[in-house]
Amino acid sequence: MTTAERLLCSPLGAVVARPWFDRFALAFFNRWFFPLSRLWAAARAAHGSADRFFAEVPIAPRAKDASRLAPVLAEFERRRAAAAAAETQWENSFFGEATHPDLAGVETDRLDCRARYNGMRRQFVPLRRGREVSPIRWDLLSPMQTAADYAKVVVNPHELFAPPDFMPRVEASKSFTDSAGRHYWLRFASPSIRMADTVTARVLEPTGDADPPTVIFLNGICVEFDHWHGMLDDVAELCRHGVRTIRVEAPWHGRRVAEGRYGGEKFIGTMPLGSLEYFSAQVREVAVLIDWCRQRTRQPIGLGGSSLGAHVARLIATRARDWPTPLQPDALLLMTPCEKIEDAAIDGAFAGVWRTAEKAVQVGWTANLREKFFRLLDPTENPCVPSDRTVAVLGTHDRVTPFASGQRLVQRLALPADNVFIRRQGHFSTPMNLIREKTPLIRFQRLLTAAADSSNAR
Repeated sequence: MTTAERLLCSPLGAVVARPWFDRFALAFFNRWFFPLSRLWAAARAAHGSADRFFAEVPIAPRAKDASRLAPVLAEFERRRAAAAAAETQWENSFFGEATHPDLAGVETDRLDCRARYNGMRRQFVPLRRGREVSPIRWDLLSPMQTAADYAKVVVNPHELFAPPDFMPRVEASKSFTDSAGRHYWLRFASPSIRMADTVTARVLEPTGDADPPTVIFLNGICVEFDHWHGMLDDVAELCRHGVRTIRVEAPWHGRRVAEGRYGGEKFIGTMPLGSLEYFSAQVREVAVLIDWCRQRTRQPIGLGGSSLGAHVARLIATRARDWPTPLQPDALLLMTPCEKIEDAAIDGAFAGVWRTAEKAVQVGWTANLREKFFRLLDPTENPCVPSDRTVAVLGTHDRVTPFASGQRLVQRLALPADNVFIRRQGHFSTPMNLIREKTPLIRFQRLLTAAADSSNAR
C-alpha cells in the first residue's frame, strides 16, 4: 500500500475524498497539468533545441527565455536518457533471457527514472507564467476527410469493432512477488493496423491461487498507471479478495505515446477521428486479452474501467454480443461512466479548457455531424453482460463525465439498486474513496465469482 493509500485509509481520508478536492484537482489539471504537459511534449520533440521547442508549442520567446531554457532542455535530455536506459534494463530483465536477482528493484528503478522524467513538467513553470499556453496540439480532419477515410465503417460499424481474425502471440514476463501479490506484464502486437505498435498490460494476481477470476481494467484519459510513482490503485482491493487484475496500457499512452505528444493528448487533439481509432484499437486489444485469459483459466473474466475506460468497457461488452461466446465478458464494473462520449468530450469540465467544441467547429464539425459520428462510439444496445452482473459507481458532483449522463446510463441499463453506488463526490474523489469504502468492489467481486457457472459453460 502506498503512502497516499494509507493516508486515504486513515481518518484524514474522509476529509480528502470530498467535492472540495475535485475543485482543487480540476483547477490543477486545467491551469497547470495540461499546459505544462504541452510544454513537456514540446521538449520531447525539441531534442535540446530551444528554437524547435518554441516552434512546437508554439509561443514567441521572450528576451531571456532562450538562455533560461537551455539548461532545462539539457536536464530534460539527461532524464530522458536515464528513463530510456532504465526501461531497457527492465525490458532485458523481465522479457530477456538473462536472470536478474532483484526484479522488484529493477521495477523500482524504472519507476524512479520515469517519475523524474515526467516530473520535468515542473521545470517549465516559468515559461507558463504570464501567458497562455494551449493545452493541446491540434491535428483535426474535416468531416469530408474523415468520411473519405472511414466510408465503409460508417455503413458497417461492426467491422471496426470485430475481434481479430488471428490472435497475436501474447508474451508473459518474469514475475516478482510482494505484499500486494504477484506482479508481471503481458505484451503483444496490437491487432490495429492504425496503431502498429506493442500493447503492454500490467498484471497483479493473488498469491496462493493458481486459477483466480480476472478483471481487465481500462484507465481514463491521460492516466498512465504504469509510469508514475505512487499512483492510487483504486481496484487493488479486488486482488486482496482473490481477483487477478490486468491494467492495459491504452493507445497513445505510456510506452505508446507518439513523438512530440504527452499521454492521451493525441486522443483529444484528433477528435472525433482519433476517438474512433482509439476505441477500435482498444476494443480489439482487449479481445486479445480475453482470449489469452480463456486459454488459461476456467474462472470468470470481467471488464472494468474508470471514466473513458468505463465507456470503452461498456462498448466492448456491447459489441461482444456479436463475438464468439468465449470472448464475451462475464461481469462489468463501470466507475464514473457517461451515457454518451460527447457528454464528456463536449460538455464535460475538461472540454472547456481543451476547447474541443470550438476547435471542431473551425474545421466543419457542426453539432449534428459530431453527434452522427460519435453515435458509432455510443452503443444503444444492452451489453452482453446481464444487468445483475453490472456494477456502477457514480459521483453526484462529477463534472468531467457528468453525473446526469451517468444516471441516464444506469437507468437505461436497468441496473438493480444493489449494484448502483452513488456518492456525494466528484470525478476524482469517487475512485479515491474506493480505497476507503470498498463496498462497490466487494459487490463486483462477489458477482464476478458467482458467474463461475456461466464461465465454465463456455
